[in-house]
Amino acid sequence: MELIKRKKKSLLPELLGFLLLNVLTLCMAAPHITTIDWIVKETSYTRLCSTKKILTVNGLFPGPPIYMRKGDRLNINVQNQGNYNVTIHWHGVKQLRNPWSDGPNYVTQCPIKPGASFTYEIVLSTEEGTLWWHAHSDWSRATVHGPLIVLPQLEKSYPFSKPYKEVPIVLASWFKGDVMKIIETALQNGGEPNKSDAFTINGQPGDLYDCSKQGTFKMVVDHGNTYLLRIINSIMNEEMFFMVANHSLTVVGTDGAYIKPIKTSYIMITPGQTMDVLITADQSPSHYYMASRAYAGVVYDNTTTTAIVQYSGIYTPPSTPLFPNLPNYTNTNAVTTFTRRLKALATKDYPVNVPQRVDTQMYITISVNTRPCVKDSCDGPNGSMLAASLNNMSFVEPKIDVLQAYYNKIKQVYEPNFPNKPPYFFNFTAENLPNTLLTSEQGTKLKILEYNSSVEIVFQGTNVQNAAENHPMHLHGYSFYLVGYGFGNYNEKTDLKTFNLVDPPEVNTIGVPTNGWAAIRFRSDNPGVWFMHCHLDRHSSWGMDTVLIVKNGRTRLSSMLPPPRQLNPC
Repeated sequence: MELIKRKKKSLLPELLGFLLLNVLTLCMAAPHITTIDWIVKETSYTRLCSTKKILTVNGLFPGPPIYMRKGDRLNINVQNQGNYNVTIHWHGVKQLRNPWSDGPNYVTQCPIKPGASFTYEIVLSTEEGTLWWHAHSDWSRATVHGPLIVLPQLEKSYPFSKPYKEVPIVLASWFKGDVMKIIETALQNGGEPNKSDAFTINGQPGDLYDCSKQGTFKMVVDHGNTYLLRIINSIMNEEMFFMVANHSLTVVGTDGAYIKPIKTSYIMITPGQTMDVLITADQSPSHYYMASRAYAGVVYDNTTTTAIVQYSGIYTPPSTPLFPNLPNYTNTNAVTTFTRRLKALATKDYPVNVPQRVDTQMYITISVNTRPCVKDSCDGPNGSMLAASLNNMSFVEPKIDVLQAYYNKIKQVYEPNFPNKPPYFFNFTAENLPNTLLTSEQGTKLKILEYNSSVEIVFQGTNVQNAAENHPMHLHGYSFYLVGYGFGNYNEKTDLKTFNLVDPPEVNTIGVPTNGWAAIRFRSDNPGVWFMHCHLDRHSSWGMDTVLIVKNGRTRLSSMLPPPRQLNPC
């Protein structure tokens, strides 16, 4: 695939691009911005018959929900009283011109060390719907996460009938061991980290796990009413199927944007994704299981988490709630069928602005690799260490954050030469690929984008090591349009003709199909330093990451904001 040479931009398109994306923030900014305090600390929790200390915000698992309105601003002062470094990311918030508060460890900030603090500024713009927040340092997000709900502006309504009640549903992983030590040990030894021991719904594993029935989350409903489930997949390493027995679901939003309503019996949601789902209590009063289990990866937790939808009123409850017929772990057709139905609402009030032409093209292969180990003594294949890559580059975390290095022009921290295409082409999705393709290159390489460029990225899954699986790719600082999706090797001549450039969904995380590809488009109109990575945390830990730097425009209002007064030292 050739890189399309971009044309010089005039000043007018830059100003128009800025106004379109920033007018909400400028108009809605309050003269006084509320600041709230969060304390990150170790808290004892009992799950699966044993008690352990976990890292929490304000002692809560899941963490405290944030409720804001479209265009709002909020400051959160995070005090770290835990035992590990921590940072917080506001997943799905574009943070216009303000990467300083985006959060990824050693990308946009140095970590908040134990005993230190940092104040984040959450700046909303066009986002509306369900987002979330989570730690972005090592594997601390396993327990440090929570909902970030963006309501419509005052005197505005949803593009669907107002639900009777809204209920956050947070899917998460539970490990019996210390999750930080689990990934530390895996990286030292070069092998797979331990799988989780359970999944949870709103912090509880559910009836099917030992010592868990009493705490099972119950959602009490009144017959005839409609409820809005704000579903968040904060699970560490698994995409998830989700159903409620005998009830239809209507998906009306994803990743902080509305979509054309989809009536379905199930959803498939990847780590990092959020979905707004309507459910009507229209069945016979009883108890019904809400359940979720994995869509199979190479390594995955095959347990099932449950909650109970419990009708109010007087009736004889069943001895066991009715269980939904979840898709099988390996049902790729169920994944594809659901994903292909996602389309933007695309109305006057919720328009789409899909780039019809492209200035910058990138073709990025996604692989699980290996790297050599001394005396072949590690726990990876044939004594190697496991690695992961984008375009055969395994990202190496620098010693100071990329944002400070870029802003202050500090040399030898990163290289601005992340490739637009893989170093060599082969049948990416073939079986039993040769061992010569296993080893990736290591480095801190990133991609520089001109301001206001229209960008297309085609993510290409590979079967290196016979390790093909669905990869949820997430881009910070942006929502993008999922314009294409398919299996096998991407073919520009034929697959380009299948692109949806009319009403593609606007998302911030997309599952690249197993042994397939996904194409996204966006306009690079948010200057700053933005992390792009796989949201399967074991892959991200192995290097399946890169950074996009979007250069400033020609005006102050199309340029990155200066740093805050306080920055944490590395």
